[in-house]
Amino acid sequence: MSEWKYTKLIKKAFSLIELLIVIVIIGVVYTLSIGNFKKVSDDKKMITLELLKEYLQEIPYEESVKLLCLDDCSTCSVIVDGVKAESIDGFFDKSVTTYRYDTSYGMTEIEEDYGVCFSYDINKKGVGEQVFVEFKNKVYDFSTYLDATPVYSSLEDAKNAKEKLVSEILQ
Repeated sequence: MSEWKYTKLIKKAFSLIELLIVIVIIGVVYTLSIGNFKKVSDDKKMITLELLKEYLQEIPYEESVKLLCLDDCSTCSVIVDGVKAESIDGFFDKSVTTYRYDTSYGMTEIEEDYGVCFSYDINKKGVGEQVFVEFKNKVYDFSTYLDATPVYSSLEDAKNAKEKLVSEILQ
């Protein structure tokens, strides 16, 4: 009879060990899977026009990094040091318009050539093109160096803000 109790005790202990092993395995699998989900969500950061300059500046490059949209602007390419690095679909449509600000002439539209719908370039010093981009009833000011990209509700608001800044600098 004592042998029967000993066998029963071993079976209970073995079941407890099995349970602990299963719990540890589930914990490890859970930890690994949650870690991978975070990496996937971090890599697929949403690119918006407001964050475009910051997005391009975060890409490692030596000479230049550029967003180039051709034809109808439905597909854009990120070009790093002259080599296409990735494609971005659905970022723009044909309604995008690019302007430069000149103190004498105000806002002047930039005419793109050779099937280029939109382009934005950042040089090796980290300085981007000094342009204003009008898209979907908003105007994005890429003329700032260190600040985030200001967004205006109209081209007139962007022009007034730029003229105010110029007058403050000249005083």
